[in-house]
Amino acid sequence: MKELKMFMFEGCPHCKRAEEMISELLARHPEYKEVPFVMIDEKKEPEVADKYDYYYVPTFFVGSEKIAEGVPTEEGVEKAFSTAYKG
Repeated sequence: MKELKMFMFEGCPHCKRAEEMISELLARHPEYKEVPFVMIDEKKEPEVADKYDYYYVPTFFVGSEKIAEGVPTEEGVEKAFSTAYKG
């Protein structure tokens, strides 16, 4: 299992939707609750955000691999958790 990071910022409507999708996904797949998951607000932690190559939020990374970026989709969110879960 690997850590999953989601870069976001407060007030972003796409980030809010991603959070809703995550809640729905965790309800369907309780095993994903074991995934170490960190949400990083790029405005509050720019030094962390600067270490990753992305242009839009929300963006999901497993390790240094970008899994999904921009407008969230159910497939992208599920792929992010699945990739982290499988490690």
